[in-house]
Amino acid sequence: MRDSRVLCSLIALLLSLAVHGVYGDSPYRFFTWEITYGDIYPLGVKQQGILINGQFPGPQIDAVTNDNLIISVYNYLREPFLISWNGLQQRRNSWQDGVYGTTCPIPPGKNFTYVLQAKDQIGSYFYFPSFLFHKAAGAFGGIRIWSRPRIPVPFPPPAGDFTVLAGDWYRSNHYVLRRLLDSGHNLPFPDGLLINGRGWNGYTFTVEPGRTYRFRISNVGLTTSINFRIQGHSMKLVEVEGSHTLQNTYAALDIHLGQTYSVLVTMDQAPQDYYIVVSSRFTPRVLTTTAILHYSNSRRGVSGPIPGGPTTEIAWSLNQARSIRWNLTASGPRPNPQGSYHYGMIKISRTITLANSAPYMNGKQRYAINSVSFVPADTPLKLADYFKIPGVFTLGSMPTSPNWGNAYLQTSVMAANFREFVEIVFQNWEDTVQSYHIDGYSFFVVGMDGGQWTPASRTRYNLRDTVARSTTQNYSYWANASSSNK
Repeated sequence: MRDSRVLCSLIALLLSLAVHGVYGDSPYRFFTWEITYGDIYPLGVKQQGILINGQFPGPQIDAVTNDNLIISVYNYLREPFLISWNGLQQRRNSWQDGVYGTTCPIPPGKNFTYVLQAKDQIGSYFYFPSFLFHKAAGAFGGIRIWSRPRIPVPFPPPAGDFTVLAGDWYRSNHYVLRRLLDSGHNLPFPDGLLINGRGWNGYTFTVEPGRTYRFRISNVGLTTSINFRIQGHSMKLVEVEGSHTLQNTYAALDIHLGQTYSVLVTMDQAPQDYYIVVSSRFTPRVLTTTAILHYSNSRRGVSGPIPGGPTTEIAWSLNQARSIRWNLTASGPRPNPQGSYHYGMIKISRTITLANSAPYMNGKQRYAINSVSFVPADTPLKLADYFKIPGVFTLGSMPTSPNWGNAYLQTSVMAANFREFVEIVFQNWEDTVQSYHIDGYSFFVVGMDGGQWTPASRTRYNLRDTVARSTTQNYSYWANASSSNK
């Protein structure tokens, strides 16, 4: 482990020199974060939370396309700490993505500086701690990447811009939950839902009547898909994880784990307070929490029943997902983006089918993909690959399609060729909705349907205006999702 830390320090130095040399013409934004423990009361019960600069949730990151982000993180916890940047693309920079396996955790009492660039990106994202189940204690926050000046945006500037970090929450401390998982047990049912770190009616968004506001909504939870809605107001979808969308209007939106949606809401109702509602989806018992939408001239608090939403209806959610399309007339992060958006015209080099399972191994509940249950190595895989360290991982030990054999433990890495255009099929035979995130990259969600995927399923792909995003849902039992990624 000591050797791997030395390698981490060396690679960070080399990376820092390279990035400063290559991207010297783009603006730099500097952040200094202190990671500490602190008391929080998200569900009315005192818990030990993980704070960033004393805040729960953590501070907002604001940047403009192509900005360089220099984020110095000081770890004052009693255990290693690691942050992942959900949706930020890591071009030639994957050792900065903050996932254990490619990045070294920051030891207690030490610091590390992340060097990132919002290269050719716009949109709404978030960051979260990716190690030792710290996400169950906080340390997550929003990321907004604004378009550069003079790059047209397909809607008028809103009167305000709100970040909404919503998701499930547990009263148990994160290390208790971690011990449950490490001992081979499932997590219990969540204790509640939060909006921006607070429970029922704990957070207020103040607005001016007649104005239009942008809400960037992220599901930062651990286990649960959510539905988001605002009493008496409709939502116009304008962006999904960096893709401007067709501006469809919705009364309620399903947002799955790790996803972010950006909507415009016009304050066109009578001046009073309204419920903002988040409820759980596909759960045996529906969890609900609320925040307050407060008109500045309101003289009346929230009233009436909390607006209901969908509960276990997969078809409703699937149809909504299919309705989310890319806005092909909108500008991207710059006028002439590199690469091709004509994904439907590019010949697929390879098809990978990933099927999840939940085997019991050695008396413990584990999870597997194509029968492989991953075992992390002490040395991050990216560093082992970069420095050609033998014996850390086994290349090609995970099959590219399910063989339905007995599950086995392996530090496996799937091989790929440079510039391959890959079709990935996610096949879910479990009874829960899965979220798949390709860290550091975006992909086109070209198909989503029920049953067993076959080559004939390609005839139902959307090869014209599907969105590019970093996270997709995979519905339980009878639904699957397909994506193409370059």
